[in-house]
Amino acid sequence: MRDIDTSEITETIARLCQEANYYLPDDVLGALKNARQEEESPRAQQVLDIILHNSEIAQGKQIALCQDTGTTVVFLDLGQDVHIVGGELTDAVADGVRQGYRFGFLRNSIVRQPFSKRVNTGDNTPPIMHTEIVPGENLKITVMPKGGGCENMSRMAILRPADGKQGVIDFALRTIEESGGNPCPPLIVGVGIGGSAEYVMYLAKKSLLRKVGEHNPDPEVAELEEALLEEVNATGIGPQAWGGRTTALAVNVETYPTHITSLPVGINLQCHSARLKSAVL
Repeated sequence: MRDIDTSEITETIARLCQEANYYLPDDVLGALKNARQEEESPRAQQVLDIILHNSEIAQGKQIALCQDTGTTVVFLDLGQDVHIVGGELTDAVADGVRQGYRFGFLRNSIVRQPFSKRVNTGDNTPPIMHTEIVPGENLKITVMPKGGGCENMSRMAILRPADGKQGVIDFALRTIEESGGNPCPPLIVGVGIGGSAEYVMYLAKKSLLRKVGEHNPDPEVAELEEALLEEVNATGIGPQAWGGRTTALAVNVETYPTHITSLPVGINLQCHSARLKSAVL
């Protein structure tokens, strides 16, 4: 059994909130640069140049990549041999987000209640937490600031098993086409398949943790990822919906066993500012 103090968790999350908002991951930056080289549309090339220049400014001045610094989504892979000491884990995570956004000069975007009390909480809390118990004595923390434009384009459907892979492809393409420029392409498209109504959306979100170009280990699912990416880019929506061949940088699919009567499908889109940062304690 290994002790991890909540103060260390708070400090780490505060740092990750800032770094995730300032620096694009290397895999995303590399994919954007490759897209710029391969893009044929002059307008799309210009948009990609602006995105890359924006990344340089954010990194150099340590300021937010985007004015929408998002809902803070925190993934915790908690080793079963870890003992959290010094306070409550949920409070430690929230304190980390609070400090990260305050001292990182990041916009607060969370309202207290969806309807009559739609007032900003003032510190971007509460975060969304996903905790999985895993073997070992470490705690892996991943912070994903998730912008509203792309999150608002999420979709879920319960297809018939007979709809099969083509049904999944059709639903994903319909979602992308209806979204247009709202999720700020070029995108990373997260697709969850299987499980249940609530779990399939978690699978779609979790798939966005994977690096660009890293395929699902199941060959059949990896083939589906490649087919979907080709179809998505064939829509011609392009960067920021100005047309072109780069509507998505990647399609990531995660699957899970499901009921014999069901084929749940969830779509979660990530914008070109695909912010993500991890640390292991």
